[in-house]
Amino acid sequence: QVQLVESGGGLVQAGGSLRLSCAASGRAFSSYAMGWFRQAPGKEREVVAAISYNGARTYYAESVKGRFTISRDNAKNTVSLQMNSLKPEDTAVYYCAADPYSGTYSVTPHQYSYWGQGTQVTVSS
Repeated sequence: QVQLVESGGGLVQAGGSLRLSCAASGRAFSSYAMGWFRQAPGKEREVVAAISYNGARTYYAESVKGRFTISRDNAKNTVSLQMNSLKPEDTAVYYCAADPYSGTYSVTPHQYSYWGQGTQVTVSS
């Protein structure tokens, strides 16, 4: 069983920055692909960014490329999402997810077996 706990959400003005963190339990974290997803009211959950088990490969949704950066620290069992130049359309609940069965990342939610509880990000205009 893997437990994921997100932190770092909040309210920020457009153009501002936030850093989300996800702490994971389990000894095999370094073998998991990890992803950040978000879900806005009335919309489907969508991938924001994903990272392979060793951090060598990353993926970003087109809407966040150049503004968001995903990273991981396998020694600390954490994955982070640095969000810069935030826009009102980035407002959503952000979720951390773990895929313990594949070291490479996936962009589809159903590939991920474990999810955090979510953290709210609100960007005001």
